[in-house]
Amino acid sequence: MNIYYWCPFISNVATTTAVLNSIDSINRFSKKKIDCKIINIFKEWNVFEKELINLKINLIDLNIPLDIKYLPKLGFFKSRLTYFIVYFFSIFKLHSLIKKDNPKFLIIHLLTSIPLTLLIFFNYDTKFILRISGLPKLNVWRSFLWKLSGNKIDKIFCPTLLTKNLLIKKKIFDEKKIFVVKDPVINVKNIKKKMKQDIDELHGEKYIVSVGRLSKQKNFKFLINNFKFISRRYPELHLLVIGEGEEKTALNNLVKKNNLENKIFLLGKKNNIYPYLHKALFFILTSDWEDPGFVILESMFARKIVFSSNCNNGPKEIIEHKKNGFLYKINDIEDFNNKFDEVMKLVYSDKNDKKNIILNGLKKASLYSLFSHYKDIKPLLN
Repeated sequence: MNIYYWCPFISNVATTTAVLNSIDSINRFSKKKIDCKIINIFKEWNVFEKELINLKINLIDLNIPLDIKYLPKLGFFKSRLTYFIVYFFSIFKLHSLIKKDNPKFLIIHLLTSIPLTLLIFFNYDTKFILRISGLPKLNVWRSFLWKLSGNKIDKIFCPTLLTKNLLIKKKIFDEKKIFVVKDPVINVKNIKKKMKQDIDELHGEKYIVSVGRLSKQKNFKFLINNFKFISRRYPELHLLVIGEGEEKTALNNLVKKNNLENKIFLLGKKNNIYPYLHKALFFILTSDWEDPGFVILESMFARKIVFSSNCNNGPKEIIEHKKNGFLYKINDIEDFNNKFDEVMKLVYSDKNDKKNIILNGLKKASLYSLFSHYKDIKPLLN
């Protein structure tokens, strides 16, 4: 059986890791011969050459004459221009590939409008599976496209139950086609290996860590603005922010404006976040939305307390307040600071409450392992 994955990207996002881990889980645990391949539009997947070789995953090149290095990535209008260019160059090549190779399944992750447009106008023996990556914004175009193609889509995979319920409520798809398939976030063997690596930045300092793309969604401005008050209460505390993105300059300026250059450090992108998590007091997330929120689960597996906004949909579903982590009311400064003090008190405590929260977090993260993902997806790939 052949399964093709469609996940073109113009900048590295967590979904790429989910695709690699999904294929890895099928290759590891399936007793049947399943040939999983990733469609490579403009050689964007070549950046994962080492991982692809290690996991023995093959690419299918569409050989489109585009170089991702020269395509605009930042900003709403520039990124939309890139999407249009990719759409124009790839849609007919994808049609030819599906007709020629006739894979059993095509699992669609990103830039879904390209394969779904084809599905509206053509009939295929290949079964199309729409993977919802993150909390979907149901704008006019997306709702229109999903409704037109919905009858021909074989299945819809959702990362959380809340997202599934949202789609059912909106009545865009047949409810019988919608399934929760948890993301394969936790690769136990790899994480244990990565955790052992050492870091130089602020080694031995007391710090909390936040990880994510430097974008509006992650709401780092809220975190930085509040850290000036936190620093007054906890002068020994530092904040490490790991990630790159379009708001990097604005966030750097905000750090300077608040005179926090010796307290907050924007470290940029790191290929291995686990040593930073391992040495941190706890992990903090201030996002406006997540679905599910890979780094929440990674932090739990690294045996760290997670302090997060109660945003839709991942944190609300993953975190049970004071049982396996802490939640504060999104964008509520007073609740944020009160809950922050609770977390700090617990971090320095040796009470069983702390151990139980960490253990419960570890159990929750284990539900998003490669094996758990395979158990979810196996019966759906009949």
